[in-house]
Amino acid sequence: MFRMKIDRADPALLHDQVAGDIRRAIADGEAKPGEKLPPARDLAAVLGVNTNTVLRALRILREEGLLEFRRGRGTTVTSGARQKSIVLTKAQELVRVACQQGYRREELLRIIENVSPRHG
Repeated sequence: MFRMKIDRADPALLHDQVAGDIRRAIADGEAKPGEKLPPARDLAAVLGVNTNTVLRALRILREEGLLEFRRGRGTTVTSGARQKSIVLTKAQELVRVACQQGYRREELLRIIENVSPRHG
């Protein structure tokens, strides 16, 4: 199973944290297309949250097209590479624009840390 962690001090809602961790696992290739996720109740037990919290996160990811629910087969990953390429493309664009505007690496990292909804 991929790494997931809930930070109760984080102002982000628990289901958003769970969805974010699963998104990251898909983007990083830890959860591959076609791979079956553990049952929601198992994920909830590991994370120490209510099963409904995990189910809400899974529904969000299904709506985003990252997961597929199949009766009798569970929840599977539908796409990972596309999501990762979107993040990498946006990161490259950010670095390019920041360099054009004269920002140094340390300044850009500080900006990212300040706008980030969760620190990880």
